[in-house]
Amino acid sequence: MNFKRLTKKAAAVTFSTAILVGAGGPQIFAQQINSGDYKEDYGFAHITRADMLKLPEQQKSAQFQVPTFDESTIKNIPSAIKYDESGNKVELDVWDTWPLQNADGTVADYNGYQILFGLAGDPKKGSDTFIYMFYKKAGDNSLDSWKNAGRVFKDSDKLVPNDSILNHQAEEWSGSATLTSDGKVRLFYTNRHPWAPEQGFYGKQTLTTAQINVSKPDAETLKIDGVQDFKSIYDGGNGKLYQNVDQAFSGGNYLDNHTLRDPHYVEDNGHKYLIFEANTGTETGYQGEQSFFNKAYYGGSTVFFQAEKNKLMQSSSKEYAEIANGSLGIIELNDDYTLKKEMKPLIASNTVTDEIERANVFKLSGKWYLFTSSRGSKMFIDGIDKEDIYMLGYTADSLTGPYKPLNNTGLVLHQNLNPYNVTWTYAHFAIPQVKGNNVVITSYMTNRGYFEDHHSTFAPSFLLNIKGSKTSVVENSILEQGQLTINE
Repeated sequence: MNFKRLTKKAAAVTFSTAILVGAGGPQIFAQQINSGDYKEDYGFAHITRADMLKLPEQQKSAQFQVPTFDESTIKNIPSAIKYDESGNKVELDVWDTWPLQNADGTVADYNGYQILFGLAGDPKKGSDTFIYMFYKKAGDNSLDSWKNAGRVFKDSDKLVPNDSILNHQAEEWSGSATLTSDGKVRLFYTNRHPWAPEQGFYGKQTLTTAQINVSKPDAETLKIDGVQDFKSIYDGGNGKLYQNVDQAFSGGNYLDNHTLRDPHYVEDNGHKYLIFEANTGTETGYQGEQSFFNKAYYGGSTVFFQAEKNKLMQSSSKEYAEIANGSLGIIELNDDYTLKKEMKPLIASNTVTDEIERANVFKLSGKWYLFTSSRGSKMFIDGIDKEDIYMLGYTADSLTGPYKPLNNTGLVLHQNLNPYNVTWTYAHFAIPQVKGNNVVITSYMTNRGYFEDHHSTFAPSFLLNIKGSKTSVVENSILEQGQLTINE
């Protein structure tokens, strides 16, 4: 069912029935029949409107500010080059990156090297989006120390027999990588189909994996020696827990912003999981005008709920807010990295935004920490503007939650530079260290194709301190561009 098409009255009755069948029971059913309002959290945490409305004031504090970087020191990655079909040298943009990590999230040592996977492409070709492997010797943190092993996959690798999803891949999007217990490099990423509605393709995103065979031919070089066990894992299933691409687009309405990407691998008590960006499904809140009547999405008092609901329903953003249903999902994997079990989202952002990107989770000092990046331009909150960039964070006693916001609202990092500023950054990613409560924050710097001489590149890293449910940017902690560790 496409709840976007329902009238308010029909939506209220439909969702009353759904809640009656679910956990709410007759009391919630009667309440909704009488008023149209209801409260249903579906068993997981929410990024509430009340918390997000506090950000414009809270983000003024220095503890949340992404450091100011000196533009004159920023360099393109020297090794980020390729040669086109004619043999011409092409200097690449490099944006979302992720390190080869151990199961606990710390940076892995691969035969004395640190490995970084990242999206890269020709600045003049917007559709040129593929995964490259960079590497450097552990302990050498200069930007110049990074070498480029080239594209991870050959164009022909995707032609895996009996994997029709993988066969139609058009681009490779973000993910994660883990060093397995037997010393293998296991990559997880997002397979994106083309956008070609006339052919039945709607940019479908699928969580995908492969073993990347990496050799060390000499003391100075790592080499990609092909891939194996290349396969699709998960594409949203039947749409009950997470919206799938058919629910979003097959009806011909392309207003929606569908996400199912950025798989982040984590282990807990011997179990394997992927945390990923998604949208809620029909049994976890979904979307539509009935979302405006769910108090769980608002937080705050009843007076606040009624006032904010009325304002939102008169807002110019109403059409988008009613289909905003971003979430961070979780699935459990079998030992062979196939799908074992779908699980409810860890957190969702209904009516707030469709995009909470770059899921990232790790355990520190006995608690789990969950981070995500989001853009103000994709959020439907008064006071947040299109130049606001955020990293939000949440903490829990167990991997599956319940998660509570860090710093009372979830705000961890904020930046609001003009996107045409060379030092503009995005995709902030927290990397736990071998010891201590300071984590290294990496990101990319400079938007793709905005400048002739400045490409998207590794941003200078910096430190974030985590103490319980509080975080703060460490003063004077700017590191080298692309630095991953501080205590090898």
